[in-house]
Amino acid sequence: MTEVLAVAVITLLAVISPGADFAMVVRNSYLYGRTTGLLGAAGVAAGVLVHVTYTMLGVGLLIASSTTLFTAIKLLGAAYLVYIGLRTFFAKSDLDVDLDGGKRELTPLGAMRAGFLTNVLNPKTTLFVVSTFTQVVGPETALWQQAGYGLFMSVAHFGWFGLVALFFSDGRLRAAMLRRQKALNRGIGSVLVGLGVTLGLAR
Repeated sequence: MTEVLAVAVITLLAVISPGADFAMVVRNSYLYGRTTGLLGAAGVAAGVLVHVTYTMLGVGLLIASSTTLFTAIKLLGAAYLVYIGLRTFFAKSDLDVDLDGGKRELTPLGAMRAGFLTNVLNPKTTLFVVSTFTQVVGPETALWQQAGYGLFMSVAHFGWFGLVALFFSDGRLRAAMLRRQKALNRGIGSVLVGLGVTLGLAR
């Protein structure tokens, strides 16, 4: 499996697995409409770039300082992929989103801030970015290529959560998506577990 393919598959599967970002975008799209949901998605994408930046710096220093430590963290990253795969596979089939509260207006800046803070403060995203980089980044990986991986992660987040905002600002589409959530969770979970095992055993 090439680096590019590994990054693409892991990112897409991790992005669409339910989490705090998903719940936040769904909630704001429902309460405040499509534009607010899309701005929240943009905030999430900006948050991903923060994780990518400190991960690139840290992984680069780690490779240079200790091959053994890097290998250990790589194995932990693979274990995390297996963990989130199992969590996704056995997740409840119903999405728990709090739709109570007032219908107060949310400014464009407030919508982006909500998405940004939800992602930046989410340990799941930290572990996802770190585990992905430790699986695919090696001493021969150019800095521009690592930056490309990070940009792809950010764009993928915006693309997915932008679709979520479009879907969940329309009540009919929301119902259709939730009916298929159990099958979606099991499919995503199975592939993530398989990727974690494969990458963890690879030299």
